[in-house]
Amino acid sequence: MNTLYRDFDTQAQIDAQYNPAIRLPDASAPARHYAQQSALARAGLTSALDVPYGPTLAETLDIFPAEAPNAPVFVFLHGGYWRALSSKEFSGVALGLQPLGITTVVVNYALCPWVTIDEITRQARAALAWVFKNIARYGGDPARIAMGGHSAGAHLTAMCLQTPWARDYGLPMDPLTAAVLVSGIYDIAPLRYSYLQPMIQLDDGIIRRNSPAFSVRPCATPLWVNWGDQETPEFARQSGRFHQAWAAAGNVSQLSALAQADHYTGIHGFESPTHALCQWLAERLKG
Repeated sequence: MNTLYRDFDTQAQIDAQYNPAIRLPDASAPARHYAQQSALARAGLTSALDVPYGPTLAETLDIFPAEAPNAPVFVFLHGGYWRALSSKEFSGVALGLQPLGITTVVVNYALCPWVTIDEITRQARAALAWVFKNIARYGGDPARIAMGGHSAGAHLTAMCLQTPWARDYGLPMDPLTAAVLVSGIYDIAPLRYSYLQPMIQLDDGIIRRNSPAFSVRPCATPLWVNWGDQETPEFARQSGRFHQAWAAAGNVSQLSALAQADHYTGIHGFESPTHALCQWLAERLKG
């Protein structure tokens, strides 16, 4: 029998590894938490919502400026397997960073199947370029910008790290101060055989162009690659694979599991200024 991917023979086996909702006693709980924390952030923090960074309606940013001027900046890319959710469910990531004097930018992007992952990657890169060129108007320091994401957003962050910034955007080759990748997928090939395929519509070219584990370049940006210690072995393996590729290119990366976290709760740490996720970013963004 021919395997579909590595040692997986069936879609059910792949779904068991890559569909985190299967393991939840209440599949609606993560969405409720994200919505509640996002409502708190938008009610309690200064914000500039739905700021356009590109020509389409989906290309917008929600900016949560720090109180002090010339603040460091964190750009966040949300998850949802490229086919669900929006920036509005993830305003809560600003809750832990704003008290540390960090401006948070939450990126919205178009979703599959209306666009391809190629186009979503382009939008993520365009959003980051916009932040570098415009965040000073919102009190941010363009010399201190970190990026991060969760799940599909971690994948998109990894894709941004492959960008030829100087050639395509006129930015420094390695413009980011740091990046944090939470529960990402860095070889997207197995998803072609998963429950996601009707929505994300992968083909050979999309997989080749958008599997960042296989296209790492030398880059000065330090990374923290992590996943929840309650996630499936494939999420741990995917994180380890990207970490190894990053290090093999001569780059700096640390790899670790987030304690007592599943696929959905890993990013709860952004809601608390004392959590390791916020503290790691604050340490690298300090002037």
